[in-house]
Amino acid sequence: MNDRIEILPIFHALHASVRLPGSKSLTNRVLLLAVLADGVTVLRNALFSDDSAYFAGALRQLGFSVSLDPAQSEMTVEGQGGAIPAGNAELFIGNAGTAARFLTAFLTLGNGCYSLDGDARMRERPIGDLVAALESLGAIITEIQLGSSKTTGIAKSSICPPIQIQASGLAGGRTEIAGNISSQFLSGLLMVAPYAHNPVEIHLTTELNSRPYVDLTLGVMSDFGVEVERQGYERFDIQPAHYHSRPNYLIESDASAASYFFAAPAIMGGSVRVEAVSQASKQGDIAFLQILQQMGCTVSEGKDYVEVTGPARLHGIDVDMRDISDTAQTLAAIAPFADAPTRIRGIGFIRAKESNRITDTCTELRRLGVKVEEHPDGLTIQPCADILPADIHTYNDHRMAMAFALIGLRTAGIRIENPACVSKTFPDYFNVLETLR
Repeated sequence: MNDRIEILPIFHALHASVRLPGSKSLTNRVLLLAVLADGVTVLRNALFSDDSAYFAGALRQLGFSVSLDPAQSEMTVEGQGGAIPAGNAELFIGNAGTAARFLTAFLTLGNGCYSLDGDARMRERPIGDLVAALESLGAIITEIQLGSSKTTGIAKSSICPPIQIQASGLAGGRTEIAGNISSQFLSGLLMVAPYAHNPVEIHLTTELNSRPYVDLTLGVMSDFGVEVERQGYERFDIQPAHYHSRPNYLIESDASAASYFFAAPAIMGGSVRVEAVSQASKQGDIAFLQILQQMGCTVSEGKDYVEVTGPARLHGIDVDMRDISDTAQTLAAIAPFADAPTRIRGIGFIRAKESNRITDTCTELRRLGVKVEEHPDGLTIQPCADILPADIHTYNDHRMAMAFALIGLRTAGIRIENPACVSKTFPDYFNVLETLR
């Protein structure tokens, strides 16, 4: 793909139907539980992207049989009942945050020495709270710096990859973790906890952000035969147990990816139908539909699809997006076309994602001539009648590229730099976007 791509406007109301790849969140959770289970699990409609490739590649490097069939969107995984075949491995996971968090927890179950590293941005994404929680359960984790390593003890929150894990199984016991940094920390702990030698108690020290992702984790664990006792989102109790393999596990279409196509008719008019997704989806980002309804869109559902129809006037809203933060940039991209300001709240933690998603979103909106105010926990976007043509910097963040491309459907002269960054979760995004024509 070229170093930039121009999005050509569409000069009519939309009338389109699209089918999207499988959920990244589900694919990576099922991959982990499948290798922990005893037996063969087949993932159907699995996501094939950079993130899932890094995760699957790491599992192969650890000695697991992971067969990939991109043509059929299937992955076949042979689990080892909680054992990790390789006694040592040096793993590289690019900027795949889910893989980094889940593997950090998973590797503590092995017997041997493992290192985990990523690209330049991953080395800036802290995982110290997860490290500290795992150390409380008996893990030995070392921060690697300048080619050497130092023992962290109780880790500080600033620790980032690369790290080294000296594994001899996870003892279990009681641990604490903050819930306002990344729900993936809690999800990683939850999924490996059944294989600790003793029961695990996880206590949250703060309110939990992105709760639907934890619900998703608990649901997938249940699908593989393990139930978790909990007290709200404050305490989770996990007994020693084993996952059971699933001969066929169907991965839902990605609700985060669907948000872009749900949003398109909000600014273009007409309707877009997204296939193989339901409002009853386990994925929390399906709640973006409720935001679109508040803005005036109509949402309808049929057998195996959801359809969004754009309003005569798009309304500005004030909304807390802490539970569906991956769709915040989608809302930010369509907000300039609303009839009143849009305030997005509760997303301060996304500054540590693939990019600083608050500051960088504000920067690119201003590049387009949009007035925007940055807040510690979000941003306020003013309506803008005259969007300026511009080259959009993506900061190697797939969601920056996909969200700002929506503006180009209505405004001429929008060029997306480094469009290949969408391969992180949706390699075919720009081709699917073209089908809206």
